[in-house]
Amino acid sequence: MMLPNRWRYLLTTLVVLSCCLFVLLSAPFNPLKPSIIALLPPLLALTCAFLLRQVTLALAMSLWFGAWVMGGASGQAIVQGFVDVPVKYLVLALSETDHILLILVTVFIGGMMSVIYQNGGMSGLVYRISRWANTPKRAQLSAATMGLVIFFDDYANTLLTGNTMRPLMDKLKVSREKLAYIVDSTAAPIASLAVVSLWVGFQVGLIDSATAAIEGLPSPFVLFLYSLGYSFYPILAVVFVFLIASSGRDFGPMLKAERRARQASSTSVTVTSEGPAQASADNAWVPIAGMVLTMILGLYISGEGNTLIDILGSADPFRALLVAAFFGSALAILLSVLRRLMSLDDAIASWISGAASITGALIILILSWSLAVLIEEMNTVGYIIPLLSDTLSAPWIPAIVFIIAAVIALGTGSSWGTMAILMPIVIPLTWAVISDTPDTNVSERMPIFYSAISAVLAGSVWGDHCSPISDTTVLSSMACQCDHLEHVRTQLPYALLVAAIALVCGTLPVAWGLPWWLGLTACVITLLVFFRLLSKPH
Repeated sequence: MMLPNRWRYLLTTLVVLSCCLFVLLSAPFNPLKPSIIALLPPLLALTCAFLLRQVTLALAMSLWFGAWVMGGASGQAIVQGFVDVPVKYLVLALSETDHILLILVTVFIGGMMSVIYQNGGMSGLVYRISRWANTPKRAQLSAATMGLVIFFDDYANTLLTGNTMRPLMDKLKVSREKLAYIVDSTAAPIASLAVVSLWVGFQVGLIDSATAAIEGLPSPFVLFLYSLGYSFYPILAVVFVFLIASSGRDFGPMLKAERRARQASSTSVTVTSEGPAQASADNAWVPIAGMVLTMILGLYISGEGNTLIDILGSADPFRALLVAAFFGSALAILLSVLRRLMSLDDAIASWISGAASITGALIILILSWSLAVLIEEMNTVGYIIPLLSDTLSAPWIPAIVFIIAAVIALGTGSSWGTMAILMPIVIPLTWAVISDTPDTNVSERMPIFYSAISAVLAGSVWGDHCSPISDTTVLSSMACQCDHLEHVRTQLPYALLVAAIALVCGTLPVAWGLPWWLGLTACVITLLVFFRLLSKPH
């Protein structure tokens, strides 16, 4: 049962006051020697977000709290913290070129999708899809398949799949929470596993840097390929999406959301022999296809090297996506005017309306980036990592790495940032542990090494999924026009179940000697059993 507002406000106040009192009673905070205080801003953001059900305010409160701590936790720092939030942390967040590029990409795609809605393109596209996807199950499977097809980038995957499938899902009375879950769970997992994607260049680059001082290892790309079989959480996340979509069953908050969505009408759609008037799928797929092709071309032009992996690794993905989104917007407007579906003034007005509709989500995005700046300044990761570094036993390393990566990504909302922080630490640490183990051939311990690499990726993806301040979580809510905290609340039980099974049936037994393929098989079977026991039909 949801707490009344007055109780939620009271609990939030007590949480904030308790954190402040803890800081005042502790020794002065020093980022060079971080204490448990470094964990308080991200924990405060998460706690207040769930209590208040208001992410923007929660982020602002955690930013002020962190700024107060960094200012000395004095009376004067209370006021100075309010000044530092916009003047220092917001400015630093927006000073990052990639952040500005992502904001512009989101604005252009939002404008393009609005024009496509107004010119009938989305109606025509939905009509075509609905000729097969005329039931909730088929619609969900279509959304999941679309998530697989757009494998090259998680941002493009989220924005395109969510915006494209939302009208059909609404028509078939599938909850927007379910669509947001499908979108979110086929974005980062697919992009992180795809051999050709924006993620692979980033991950191979991190592995390359971390293994530079280690002799006798395969190439970074081969290490990445070896690690894919041990990436249990991303693989199971995708498997679970298709299981959910094809079953007509759910559990937890998602079951309630689905039942609410379907109370109003029947679960099927009657498709007439002709599509909607003035609606043509060409008005939608031409700008979208133009954007995708432009992005691929931009990646190729901006990258260097002789192989596809080298090109992707050196390409500039954000600029390529920005140019592609700009071209898609221009193409949507041009097509609408040339086909006399809209006047130029109406097309521009529609574009501006679509761009303005994502302002709220962008504010959350900017605040989450600002919190990441604060967390870096407080050296939060510098406190977490040493806690377990001296007590690790080789078979436990992958599971512990997964948990640490998950916690960091959950608090920071950044999977790439978490990977960039952990990979240079985890790889040398794991290699040192398996090399120093007496009476053991190092080659026999290589599965632990591969699993540790994949655990950084898997834990980062899990934390990114579950964090309400994650950019992909925010974009999923935005693209599906779903209440942000409802998306987080309904997705969390699914992500927790998949992560628990991945750890217990995959990561841990494989580290103790079970072949990875047997571990993956055990994970899938266990997932099927638990889902059947927990789920109920709509």
